[in-house]
Amino acid sequence: MAHPSASGHAEWPANPLDAAREAFGWLTAGDHPVALDGREFDHLPKREIPVDELRDLLLQRSCPRRVWDQVWRHVIPRAREEGGTWTIVAVGLALPMLTPMASRLTNRYADDPTDIHAEVLRGFLDALHTVDLAQGRITIRLRWAAYRAGHRALNAALDGPTPKAPGFWSAEPKPPAGHPDLVLARAVEAGVLTQTEADVISATRIGDTSLPDWATDRKIEFWAAYKARKRAEHRLAAWLAEAADDSREADPTGHAATSETSSGTGTDVGGQSRNVAKKVPERLSKQPPKSGLQGCG
Repeated sequence: MAHPSASGHAEWPANPLDAAREAFGWLTAGDHPVALDGREFDHLPKREIPVDELRDLLLQRSCPRRVWDQVWRHVIPRAREEGGTWTIVAVGLALPMLTPMASRLTNRYADDPTDIHAEVLRGFLDALHTVDLAQGRITIRLRWAAYRAGHRALNAALDGPTPKAPGFWSAEPKPPAGHPDLVLARAVEAGVLTQTEADVISATRIGDTSLPDWATDRKIEFWAAYKARKRAEHRLAAWLAEAADDSREADPTGHAATSETSSGTGTDVGGQSRNVAKKVPERLSKQPPKSGLQGCG
């Protein structure tokens, strides 16, 4: 939150996501807010819609996912061509997913999270210029680009040396590797899980989403989702067990990532306890996970 400075003017928020939220608020202040014509999109009121109201409408659970793609295909080209206002509009629409994502990445990070939050925002802005608008699920591809950027920044921060004054001092233990979501992200990078499998584990084991709701949102049969999640959890547990065997500094968040999974967490899963970190086929979809901004993506 911005605080008044000595000059009487509000200071610009230090956190980039807070700054983006404030800038987005300016676009809807006054008598002439930035707006989109709702007649160009399905499901929306057929009138001029201020962008803050548009965000709230898109976040409603009744909002069809295709509407998000329609809106992105309108906003992103304008952000690419005009920059400025429409870039802020794009960020403002995405803040409901960027803010909790950044918070989850840094909720166990002891230092100032500002730089990591800035990388989340940078990853999103980079994706604005590269995301393929001809494909669907634009929201989730923007989300994963932002997440990967923040994840890389957090890993770099945790791996870096801790500044110390000259002399000999007792040192704090090395901090944990981060939120269990980081374990899932590393499993995706290693080819142990697909992005869809990581998403279902994160949403239903770490987050508050039930598996039936997750499957319904993605038009997947419940039992198919259940079996796919179970297979993915077995594979993840075996990979983490191998990592623990092969390294004296095993990831301390590995147990947290699988502590609520099914009981079959032995290293011999389906007779294949070794070489689990190999590329695996998509179990649910050939696309990235189809989640969105608070249930509407």
